[in-house]
Amino acid sequence: MKDIVKYEDFLKIEILVGTIISVKLNEKARKPAYVLTVDFGPELGKKQSSAQITNYQEKELLNRQIIAVCNFDKKNIAGIESEILILGAINDEDEVILLEPRQKVQDGAKIA
Repeated sequence: MKDIVKYEDFLKIEILVGTIISVKLNEKARKPAYVLTVDFGPELGKKQSSAQITNYQEKELLNRQIIAVCNFDKKNIAGIESEILILGAINDEDEVILLEPRQKVQDGAKIA
């Protein structure tokens, strides 16, 4: 188990709902990955990420709502400036199962 964090530290993390609006293969990645553009609504706008979620087909991802951490430092991943961390659970086959709302919500909705 990881170290205990204070509730105040958790409050510093901005976790939001966004909709995937574009998907393409990240050709430069060592492990298969997609370059995704996610729309978080008018306040935050569109953000980019490289994500190892190739257990999903591109058409399955397009227009899908996801949950992401939106206030980490930007990170260069195989030539892509990744601005967000898309969240998912790892199953027994080491695949990422995306976290998503059960029903459609407004892009930019906060996760509490």
